[in-house]
Amino acid sequence: MSVKRVVFAAGIGAVIGYMAKQQFDNYQSVTPEKALKHAKETFKKQGPISGSWIYMKPEEIEKDGLLYNAYRGGVTRTIDGENKQYEFHVDVDTGAVLGATQTA
Repeated sequence: MSVKRVVFAAGIGAVIGYMAKQQFDNYQSVTPEKALKHAKETFKKQGPISGSWIYMKPEEIEKDGLLYNAYRGGVTRTIDGENKQYEFHVDVDTGAVLGATQTA
């Protein structure tokens, strides 16, 4: 094999590898930080929030007979001078809030 062919093949391989990495980065699942940001934006539509948290490790949950990998988190809102806490789940793949419940 000539040097030109080796260099050409290496160049093509590098370009294909770079393009594959870009596609993978675009498909990468939602990070916990992005999931929390999205959940906070969703809760802010109904009023201000005063605190938030999220577990960094996803867990498997069942909702309506379907299994999801989801982050679990929570927000605190002040309503009528009283703190109300809500817990939520965010889908790891899509970033969608799967549901929220008010806790004690």
